[in-house]
Amino acid sequence: MLTGKQKRFLRAKAHHLNPIFQVGKGGVNENMIQQISEALEARELIKVSVLQNCDEDKETVAKKLVAGCHAKLVQIIGNTIVLYKESKEKKEIVLP
Repeated sequence: MLTGKQKRFLRAKAHHLNPIFQVGKGGVNENMIQQISEALEARELIKVSVLQNCDEDKETVAKKLVAGCHAKLVQIIGNTIVLYKESKEKKEIVLP
């Protein structure tokens, strides 16, 4: 789990990022989890946008993404989910 200090640090880093994935009507599927996992490996910190037409609520989407990608949930703000996963090859973010 992330500490409060680590979450604050990651929230500050994620502030300027734009969402690179959108979860829509189809909800979360295996292909999306695979792509988000690859993006997390490359970037470590990403934002995912939950569209209005999504069948599932944002908390459910966040839980599925965290479980599927083995990532950590930084925050859910509005309809945006911020995820963090330490990269194996390209580690850039050093947590406090």
